[in-house]
Amino acid sequence: MQPVKCIIVDDEPAAHYVLSNYIGQNAQLELVFEAYNGQDAIDYLKENSVHLMFLDIHMPDISGLELLKQIQNPPATILTTAYSEFALESYEYRVVDYLLKPIYYPRFLKALNRFFETNQNAEDEEEFCSELIVKVDSHNVNIPLDSILYTQSYGNYVKIVTQKRNYIATITTAELEKKLPSEMFIRAHKSYIIAIGKVEDMKKDRIIIKRTYIPIGITYKREISERLRDSD
Repeated sequence: MQPVKCIIVDDEPAAHYVLSNYIGQNAQLELVFEAYNGQDAIDYLKENSVHLMFLDIHMPDISGLELLKQIQNPPATILTTAYSEFALESYEYRVVDYLLKPIYYPRFLKALNRFFETNQNAEDEEEFCSELIVKVDSHNVNIPLDSILYTQSYGNYVKIVTQKRNYIATITTAELEKKLPSEMFIRAHKSYIIAIGKVEDMKKDRIIIKRTYIPIGITYKREISERLRDSD
């Protein structure tokens, strides 16, 4: 089972200390980024796929709820705040739970269990899906997952390279990564997602798929090496 990638978004260092400590006590979680303001979180989420976000509501410049409004397809979110008056409004978004500060570990675990229950239900619904549905030229296109070789980012568009043809889809790489099953695909670079089963060879800093050389980002190299070794 791949670890759940988490980020903390809070302007208070004390909150980061508590949450990072709690996350560190759970082997199924991996803290991949910490933001002290909303804009840094937005910039990170545009380029990276995240499973779970611990998000403070009251922050300067961009509040937690404003952040959720600005992000397309935000990750599952557990709100953290000292105020309870926004609880009802928060559930208009993809909010798993609402934690009141100070946050105690048993309550954190309860929210975490709720996330895993919700996530499992979503996985069960998608279990039999064998196609990727994306928008190409304002039309939805169904692409068989087993035909995809790799994808390449072009800003707010992604080129999806398959065995027969290429598609230019209106989606970001971070959004696409959430749609692709992690057992079949993995991020190789800031701009590339690859199909694990289609890799023909791996060199020092690149992967070869159908005579195409795909760069490997430094932050992704270790995980890619482990996944390719396990797939042998």
